[in-house]
Amino acid sequence: MDGILMSETASTHPRVPPRWFIRTAWVVHRGLYAITGGRFGLARPRPGKYGMLRLHTVGRRSGKPRVAILAYFEDGPNVILMAMNGWAEPHPAWWLNLRAHPEASVDMPGGSRRVRAREAQGVERERLWAGWDAYEDGTSMDDYATLRAKRTPVIVLEPVAG
Repeated sequence: MDGILMSETASTHPRVPPRWFIRTAWVVHRGLYAITGGRFGLARPRPGKYGMLRLHTVGRRSGKPRVAILAYFEDGPNVILMAMNGWAEPHPAWWLNLRAHPEASVDMPGGSRRVRAREAQGVERERLWAGWDAYEDGTSMDDYATLRAKRTPVIVLEPVAG
């Protein structure tokens, strides 16, 4: 159902804060992480609440290190992300970076690990997409998906040995 155009959906959509608020929250979150030396800002997923991790990528054009703090949940040894940009239309820069350079690393509450990114497809994507519902406040991811005309990629970060 993800990726349905807004004209094809019901007239009610989940409430999302204004873009300026979302961007400010991202800046504050990164700032608190930096000020506290990493003691604040990362969390493990728990029932009703997704986890937070730091993703380290390489800029697709600049080649420079980039960092983003993102929501995640775990699926066995894999880490699952949603490539949404605060539910805005464009794909997030971190996903564009991963498409160009899939090797990355993540900082999580239990430590850091090297990963390789890929986009989930087919049945796996649908299962992982539905998995996000366990971490929301009762609003379905399909409801949020109506806010974007593009299909929201579900990203699988697989551990890399070494």
